[in-house]
Amino acid sequence: MIKSNHVVLWNRCLEIIKDNVPETTYNTWFAPIVPLKFEDKTLIVQIPSQFFYEILEEKFVDLLRKTLYKAIGEGTKLMYNVTVDKTSIPNQTVNLEASNRSTAITPKNITDGNKAPGFFKAPAVQDLDPHLNPNYNFENFIEGYSNKLSRSVAEAVAQNPAGTAFNPLFLYGASGVGKTHLANAIGTKIKELHQGKRVLYVSAHLFQVQYTDSVRNNTTNDFINFYQTIDVLIIDDIQEFAGVTKTQNTFFHIFNHLHQNGKQLILTSDRAPILLQGMEERLLTVLNGGW
Repeated sequence: MIKSNHVVLWNRCLEIIKDNVPETTYNTWFAPIVPLKFEDKTLIVQIPSQFFYEILEEKFVDLLRKTLYKAIGEGTKLMYNVTVDKTSIPNQTVNLEASNRSTAITPKNITDGNKAPGFFKAPAVQDLDPHLNPNYNFENFIEGYSNKLSRSVAEAVAQNPAGTAFNPLFLYGASGVGKTHLANAIGTKIKELHQGKRVLYVSAHLFQVQYTDSVRNNTTNDFINFYQTIDVLIIDDIQEFAGVTKTQNTFFHIFNHLHQNGKQLILTSDRAPILLQGMEERLLTVLNGGW
């Protein structure tokens, strides 16, 4: 059987990528990508979620650009078909030219036909995509002496969200110690044990992009109202809020609303709250109240 041109080209890219990333990284972030079409110097591929897109855009955009240029030719573009959620919302095509890192999936292009923007319309629990990475769970979390307590606390929160002393739960440490893995593991376990809970994982970077876009499109109320419906909110890399006062103010109000209404908050950072520069005092106060 003769393989289609787009399959051949993507397989050529995969061979290069295999030589440049660890096997686990390849299996998690590149093996699931499905090539769909190649036309006008643009390779179109299918990826499973917005979370997946965000990771590729933040961590592997340079590798993808260099690989495309080497395997296919200078100026080759990569376009994603992103499956937004489990509803009838059609797949979204997002042009990610690797040299343009500002491209992002934002509420304005997550729509349902001619209807109003769908991302902030608070879909039913079973239809809300939590944007969790299922590969990050407690079963494959590598436990050591330094993170044993953190894992125990994380499992307690997963068993009884908003019912422990660890709310907010603040996980901090240097890059690579497993904060994102543990945060995703909590969310995944909560979805398994508490199916009625609305769980959402989002990076601080994406939260800021969404907020900025909501201001631009005059949909800030929809943005805030949507986040206030979440039962378990996981914000990764909270240190990226430093210096962005308006985003911090909005997050503070969302945080306060959720906390006062008995919702679970899970935050990660590469440093302790006391070391976060460029953060408003009132936000630091509530962060310092976490564990």
